Amino acid sequence: MKLASYFLPESHIKSFGIVIGDGLVDLGLRVGWRFTDLKAALEENALPALAGFSNNPIDFHVRDVKFLPVIERPNKIFCVGMNYADKRKEFDETNNDAPTLFIRFADSLVGHGNPVVKPAASNEFDYEGELAVIIGKPANCVSKDRALSCVAGYSCFMDGSVRDMQYTWFTSGKNWVNTGCFGPWMVSTDEISNPNTLPIHTYLNGQMVQNDNTANMIRHVPELIEYISAFSPLSPGDVIITGSPGGVGKKRTPPLFMNSGDLIEVEIDGIGRLRNTVASNVKINTCLVGNTHGKNQNQ
Repeated sequence: MKLASYFLPESHIKSFGIVIGDGLVDLGLRVGWRFTDLKAALEENALPALAGFSNNPIDFHVRDVKFLPVIERPNKIFCVGMNYADKRKEFDETNNDAPTLFIRFADSLVGHGNPVVKPAASNEFDYEGELAVIIGKPANCVSKDRALSCVAGYSCFMDGSVRDMQYTWFTSGKNWVNTGCFGPWMVSTDEISNPNTLPIHTYLNGQMVQNDNTANMIRHVPELIEYISAFSPLSPGDVIITGSPGGVGKKRTPPLFMNSGDLIEVEIDGIGRLRNTVASNVKINTCLVGNTHGKNQNQ
């Protein structure tokens, strides 16, 4: 089952629904009195009940809605750095004893088809295609053997990175408003039994710039959930962004960064293709500070 969050056409009311081909069965019209959004449905463990609406008539075409981030306001967004072998080779990094983590905040997220905002003062706005894991059940000190039972589904993520504001504290380069693309929808775990078998590709203006498979993660999804839930209990709607393959713009010769008007796409087999156009915003977050040549601009 594919579940998307969006604004309804014409009314601009927030809703969520089941994606069937090019159409949407709107769940807000049917169960909105009970669940205000997809996160609320996950909190009530309602996915089995929602699946019963899959045979209902289509209410809207996907082209007629404005997509929101799959989970618009997660309580927690954990991101994993340097989690693919080729990425570590690019940056001459050795494997750590534990995953490298940083955080994103909800106001940095943008939905499928919406502009991803390049800060006007940045000359190094980089792309990173990633698999997103959406938690469906409370997870506290969960073993990796049980970890996938706590997952609701998976999505695509484009972790836009402001390299010239990403010093030794990676969070500063990862949380500019509308720089993290999340979508187009969540695919439930009954359709993806193993999240570490999925080809993942990133395209910039139609050119493939990242080409890998989630099998090549250094820390697989169950291990990440085990590690994170050991110190921070996870709740339904929380998100883990699992890391980017090699091929990022920072390490290309010459460097390849995103600019206003570019099209950035992340495609993961079994999930779909996330598409966003890059826009430049001169009104928010335009002031870069300090030395733009600091180390560790690489997660």
